[in-house]
Amino acid sequence: MLFFTMFTTVSAQSVQEKPQEKVYEVIEDMPNFPGGQGELMKYLRNNIKYPAEAQKKKIEGRVIVGFVVDKKGRVVNPMVERSVHPLLDAEALRVIKRMPKWKPGRVNGEPVNVKYRLPITFKL
Repeated sequence: MLFFTMFTTVSAQSVQEKPQEKVYEVIEDMPNFPGGQGELMKYLRNNIKYPAEAQKKKIEGRVIVGFVVDKKGRVVNPMVERSVHPLLDAEALRVIKRMPKWKPGRVNGEPVNVKYRLPITFKL
């Protein structure tokens, strides 16, 4: 059984992806998965496959994956920010990399790059 929780950072800082491309962390109009949070949960449930070896070894835990939703809604630069085990980390990244385009975040009505963090809990 898999449980998913979601959060975004509470910091109002921005980080630089490229010198000319600002990446925001918190904005008023955050990026949205197509169909909203419920559809994001459904996407994760339908696509994450608990690795057989991890099940056999009873490996559980929460992997936190960070990524940027760019101005075009693409998920870019996914990376494990908190690891549990290489098997679970790899599965979380695999599913994040295959996500459909999101509705991009906006500042003053203009699409911007936004950092997003998604915890994925693997529980047997």
